[in-house]
Amino acid sequence: MFSKIFPKIHAEGYKFLVISGIVTIVFYSFSNFLGLIGLVLTIWVYYFFRDPDRVIIDDNNYLVSPADGEIIKVEEVDGPKELGLENKKFNKISVFMNVFDCHVNRTPCAGKIEEILYKPGTFVNASLDKASEDNERNYFKIKDTDNNDIIVVQIAGLVARRIVCESNKDQELKQGDRIGMIRFGSRADVYYENYQPLVKVGQKAISGETLLAKK
Repeated sequence: MFSKIFPKIHAEGYKFLVISGIVTIVFYSFSNFLGLIGLVLTIWVYYFFRDPDRVIIDDNNYLVSPADGEIIKVEEVDGPKELGLENKKFNKISVFMNVFDCHVNRTPCAGKIEEILYKPGTFVNASLDKASEDNERNYFKIKDTDNNDIIVVQIAGLVARRIVCESNKDQELKQGDRIGMIRFGSRADVYYENYQPLVKVGQKAISGETLLAKK
């Protein structure tokens, strides 16, 4: 029960908690009202960087969501040109994370990371179509247990200013393993083949738990 009310936080969050705590103390030295604003900010920082454990289905017949948030795209597209896959058709599901969602990202499937590619870019609203091509982003190319290409793309948003990658090339992953996070509002795209989508636009997704697609 305690862990549900006060979940552990991601390592990225500790320095921001310290900063917001100092700001709160300074604000209180001026007025109780400003101190209250600082306290609310500190609580939000803790909440933003929460990293709760999730119940993973651990079934290679499914893809699970890489992020908490809202499903904003379910479509067929060309593969990412950055990975040389522009001549190959994929299904794509996009999950938009607002500043109140948990921002720890997880792998949709078990498999091996074949490639990780970081691309610098702009910071337009992550819900817009052009965010997939213009924004700062990080690509994971994963081979699942049936040798399918599964691509996960971390995309920074309007407020986000850092993509955190916690995985390495050639790393073997279990379904639902943490692969990184994005700070302060963003989006995750999943490109996949040989699975059928199970979600629709507008649906709420939970990282590691919501079933996105099935073989």
